[in-house]
Amino acid sequence: MRGSPTDSSPSTEHRRARRTAGAVASAALLLPLLGAAPYDSGAQTSSARLQSAFTDAAAQYRVPRDVLLAVSYLQSRWDAHGGAPSVTGGYGPMHLTDARTAIARTVAPHHSEGTEDARGDDSRTPLLPDTKVPENTQLPARLKTLTKAAELTGIPAERLRTDAAANVAGGAALLAAAQKQLGEPLSDDAADWYGAVARYSGADDTATAATYADDVFDVIRRGEHRTTDAGQQVALAAQPQLRSATRQLRETGLRAARAAGTECPATVSCEWIPAPYEEFGEGDYGNHDLGNRPKSQSIKYIVVHDTEGAWEGVLNMVQDPTYVSWQYTLRSTDGHIAQHVKAKDVAWHAGNWYVNAKSIGLEHEGFLAAPDAWYTEAMYRSSARLVTYLAKKYGIPLDRQHILGHDTVPGPTSANIPGMHTDPGPYWDWQHYFALLGKPLRATPGSNGGLVTVLPQFAKHKPKFTGCVTKGKPCEAHGSSAVRLHTQPRSDAPLVKDIGLRPKGEDSTIDVNDVGSRVSTGQRYAVAGRDGDWTAIWYLGQKAWFKNPAKQPTAVNATGLVVTPKAGLTEIPVYGRAYPEKAAYPAGVPVQDVSPLPYKLLKGQKYSAGDKVPGEYFYAPTFDTTPHRVVRGKDMYYEIQFGHRVAYVRAADVRAVPSAS
Repeated sequence: MRGSPTDSSPSTEHRRARRTAGAVASAALLLPLLGAAPYDSGAQTSSARLQSAFTDAAAQYRVPRDVLLAVSYLQSRWDAHGGAPSVTGGYGPMHLTDARTAIARTVAPHHSEGTEDARGDDSRTPLLPDTKVPENTQLPARLKTLTKAAELTGIPAERLRTDAAANVAGGAALLAAAQKQLGEPLSDDAADWYGAVARYSGADDTATAATYADDVFDVIRRGEHRTTDAGQQVALAAQPQLRSATRQLRETGLRAARAAGTECPATVSCEWIPAPYEEFGEGDYGNHDLGNRPKSQSIKYIVVHDTEGAWEGVLNMVQDPTYVSWQYTLRSTDGHIAQHVKAKDVAWHAGNWYVNAKSIGLEHEGFLAAPDAWYTEAMYRSSARLVTYLAKKYGIPLDRQHILGHDTVPGPTSANIPGMHTDPGPYWDWQHYFALLGKPLRATPGSNGGLVTVLPQFAKHKPKFTGCVTKGKPCEAHGSSAVRLHTQPRSDAPLVKDIGLRPKGEDSTIDVNDVGSRVSTGQRYAVAGRDGDWTAIWYLGQKAWFKNPAKQPTAVNATGLVVTPKAGLTEIPVYGRAYPEKAAYPAGVPVQDVSPLPYKLLKGQKYSAGDKVPGEYFYAPTFDTTPHRVVRGKDMYYEIQFGHRVAYVRAADVRAVPSAS
């Protein structure tokens, strides 16, 4: 999300003075422990052990086993994550939360992911607000369920954190306690447990609790089966006729969410917590711009972020007029969504004004530099439903050139590139996310399509990274969406360089925030060569190699449109924004530079092409919206997958051809 600024302009100091003390949660607030003690090693001796643990716990606490299995699936997909907690301090298959312990076992993160101007508009003073760390934070009940489970079961807290079977028993005890609290019998019928499941979510409002319970019951109706991260085979048989006692929701005593004004699908819980549009000084206002999208300009992108902080603090940030903004925040524990900025308006979130003006930003509760800080299935599902809804409403294609990570948004100018943010990082599971979006990533039939789609097996693909925030340890080995690139088809060959990220030509690194030599799941690149188990692609104007063995491929064949320089051109410029030509600007609107980046697209190279779009600039430098204008030019651009980030080239400079030609 946001890094701390490295300089202090007068505007920055003014904004710092305006900040409310304690308004922002520390990024360390719920940063999970990496390298926690593994859960009971005996759990891996039999592929049936975890399934038996659900059976035993269900019998002991008189909870229907199907309910227990479905709740666990929605939280963790039955994974134990080696005893490491989630982004909100939830442990084990049942996601028993012990945020206080997770906090105590971590150190504060280094904000190395970037120092970008979130607004990214050259016509205004850079917006670089600082963050303030609160001294004390009161944890809500949803973040300390493990303590309650220990009281109910008598099982020591450490065992609940690290032993998968004990963790399941703790979850069963919590469900049984919730059922009793509602005055309901410990029935054998899963249909009678709707209220208890709603309470298990930890939500404090009826809409979120109901959405969570509906999802759990949907898992039971559909059934699920998979092999967990510990090699355990777990299955839940489908019960398509299962009913649910939704009447129990009235007995939970939860508040009604402020859903009025939200732009969300009916399948998620959504609350309106508005970001302020407020003028607080001469020419100084925040924390977004009013617009009229999609009437005035199309919405082409959805940008996926992680918060680098905890829910409560993040909500404080977005309600601060001196800070920055985004459209939606998603909570890890239950998938609850808060909307802050209307889709018609332009939030300040991506560090590139062209992208901001044409995008919707989603912040997910989480931490980039914490490989074992896993995201819950509830949040993945909620996010996917929201994105599917927004994509359909605004005609946004569901692919990686339109569903961007913040880490794939280009620096608008050369000077901006080193400070661009890198979230959600290499541990966001894009393959699973696109499956939930209903657009699973697959190979195109045939081997001569000319393109590849990056597609490593997330759980098995574990590249090494440094720079994680664990006490005295490197990054733990963990499933990843990132694939590293080399200058030659050898693992010991140097990594490719990024002259935009390092203008002096320094080497790329394996730091978790360094995107100079890596690609990510779902991205498409033109094939530049093959050598045994290695595949080369065109990347930042050079040939880049990655290991792609047939037995465990990291990319699959694809077809599509590519661009290459027009005949007679040896090189063409590459841009970080698609701005109009000078002649397009009306009187009163200052002309914006069409600044090329330090890269070149060279003769003979090809790059995967996305949309062909006209140059466009949203002029909105004032609180008064009267002078706002959308400037649209005649020059056309292609969006391309150029490096780890997308980029733009003028259509007049390139030929667009089928990749297989």
